[in-house]
Amino acid sequence: MMGAPGPLSLNTVTVKERWGLRECIEGCARHGIPGISPWRDVLQAMGVQQAARAIRDAGLSVSGLCRGGMFPAADEAGRAAAIDDNRRAIEEAHAIGAACLVMVCGGLPPGSKDLEGARAMVRDGLHAIMADARAAGVTIALEPLHPMTCADRSVLSTTAQALDLCDELGEGSGVALDVYHVWWDPALREQVARAGGRIAAFHVCDWLVPTTDTVFDRGLPGEGAIDIPGIRAMVEAQGYRGHTEVEILSRRWWAADPDEVLQEIKRRHATAC
Repeated sequence: MMGAPGPLSLNTVTVKERWGLRECIEGCARHGIPGISPWRDVLQAMGVQQAARAIRDAGLSVSGLCRGGMFPAADEAGRAAAIDDNRRAIEEAHAIGAACLVMVCGGLPPGSKDLEGARAMVRDGLHAIMADARAAGVTIALEPLHPMTCADRSVLSTTAQALDLCDELGEGSGVALDVYHVWWDPALREQVARAGGRIAAFHVCDWLVPTTDTVFDRGLPGEGAIDIPGIRAMVEAQGYRGHTEVEILSRRWWAADPDEVLQEIKRRHATAC
């Protein structure tokens, strides 16, 4: 019989329409949620150093910072700007003590159909920032995204692709596995086994049937089709003992009272993860 899931962490996008980062920090403390994973927009809005102090004062762990990446661009200047932005993201992750910087690597540049070229830009961008990440002690966590996002959000679509890049990048790289994006993969068990020691983050939510929006209609754990405990068992078999991070992009849940959302997340973390 499986044990309890890892400590719960709130990804701040889950309540982004109603709460800023300060409210998320206070909400986690109020509800006894031990971890938090900010997105960079709310982190910057609060101020990185002020946020770092508030997170420490609340006694929270930071399971990750979302997000780096978005490397492909139409010209050299755009690609250089993306690399510079990722270096800033590394600094921010270090400042708040994040366990990793989650990479959403980017889709095709506007107007482009050159998929292999976009993947080469991702590879080059990652290689360009790895020395900075290692110097800062920040793990770069490559997050494969569902193929439906290949054109606009990430040309990194499978766990196998992510691990191939980790093989190239070496020390300081790993993967962020979000069940929403990897549950469908027939090679998932094989690839998670290959990922031993390199799983930097584990994100949970659910795939609703039917889904009304492939990006903004995620369910809470237990609402949909994903065998979350089964995937968790695979991840934990490879030694992962970090947070179970709930990340819900959902217009339905964004409209709900955030305190009620956090209460429901805690319940489902105990029963459906």
